[in-house]
Amino acid sequence: MTDRRTDDAQPHDEGDGQLPPVPAGTGAETPAAARARPGDEYHSELPPHTVDNLAAALPDSLGVPLGAAGLPRSAALATAGGHGGLTRPVGSGPAHPGTHTIEIVTPQPARAVAVPAGVSGAAAAALSLSTGPTSAATTSRRDRTRADAPGPESASMLTSDRLLEVNRKTRRAPNGSWNRFVYNATFHLVNLGDSAAVRAHQAMDERIRKEFEGGARFVPILTRKGGVGKTTVTALMGMAMADAREDRIIAVDANPDRGTLSERVSKQTRSTVRDVVTKAASIGGFTDFSALVSRDETRLDILASDTDPLLSEAFDENDYNVVADLAARFYSIVLTDCGTGIVHSVMRATLQRADSIVIVSGGSVDEARLASETLTWLEANGYGDLVRNAIVALNTATQGTNLVKLEEIESHFRSRVREIVRIPYDPQLAAGSVVSFKDLKPITRLAARTLAALVVEGLPAERRAR
Repeated sequence: MTDRRTDDAQPHDEGDGQLPPVPAGTGAETPAAARARPGDEYHSELPPHTVDNLAAALPDSLGVPLGAAGLPRSAALATAGGHGGLTRPVGSGPAHPGTHTIEIVTPQPARAVAVPAGVSGAAAAALSLSTGPTSAATTSRRDRTRADAPGPESASMLTSDRLLEVNRKTRRAPNGSWNRFVYNATFHLVNLGDSAAVRAHQAMDERIRKEFEGGARFVPILTRKGGVGKTTVTALMGMAMADAREDRIIAVDANPDRGTLSERVSKQTRSTVRDVVTKAASIGGFTDFSALVSRDETRLDILASDTDPLLSEAFDENDYNVVADLAARFYSIVLTDCGTGIVHSVMRATLQRADSIVIVSGGSVDEARLASETLTWLEANGYGDLVRNAIVALNTATQGTNLVKLEEIESHFRSRVREIVRIPYDPQLAAGSVVSFKDLKPITRLAARTLAALVVEGLPAERRAR
């Protein structure tokens, strides 16, 4: 059979499914089967059975298998439309511009879906085929999304700031004298929020409240010279930490001579480090341990040193390790007042546990020089990392402070340590008696809180291997 569309004298399909009109007087008539009708999906002068025969005659190498649902290849070819596939049937004459376009469709692998119970036969076969192929790009993108997704949130993430909608009723009253006055004077209509001073105080609290994991952190306070204020600095820093943090803070007086740290708070017990060593085996919980310490108004616990001069030398490295092990069970931060000097028997055990150190220096020439020599001794004995992370507390309440250039002392220490904090003169501290943190001068409390924040920021968040 010869396809009449190859005869140029006859009208032919231009690929758009429409036949041009026949010029008048030519005498040629267009067969009815070749006329385009609305709704036809396939327009050809060849009868449908001929198209089937041609499709069946195509070799398998052309990659036109049966359709996914078992349709004959002719139907798959016919329904493809003109999209640039095979331009003529195999075995026909030369390609003509008017021949219909046939697209070779390569089926995609189908995804299996679950078949509901009770469905069988043709319906089950239809449901078992996926509605569309899943590309590798889509799968890999989904896998990446799962891999990049954050882990489950902890209960601490459910904060009031996150969950409560802030409005006139739920927003708390502002802090600060002027802001509170405006809030009350406008019958709670105008809320300026907290004052700048209050916001700065809250920001400092957040720095001090840094969270830790994996056990207690140890911070020794030391220097080579006595009388520069190590005990005072230890008490101030411990009070600032305990006042801002929610966990437990303890300051241990590890002075092998008679220390005075316990005299900075109201004594609630006569127990000392010697009692802790003696009763270590019977201490089963925090209640047992807390009976041996004194606690001040900021919730700072202080463990006193031996007061008997005959026993003071007996407190050695092993005793300190017993006390430190018990303190690490119940407290998050352990401050150690190392007393006079740095070469006594307790110092090695103290430095081996140290996560950060505080070096105390006075404002005189010899005090600053001895503090610098302390750093040199630490570097020479393998504690260079502690030196680089150290904080120097410059106590300006010592004699001779007004005669020296404090800026030059700070410049020297800044080249060796992480930070320097000035501790100002305060009459309450100079008295050498019980310290009430809330009654200190604002500038003294600010210095203590700044020192506490800097020390906490230098502590490792996770427990490092020892």
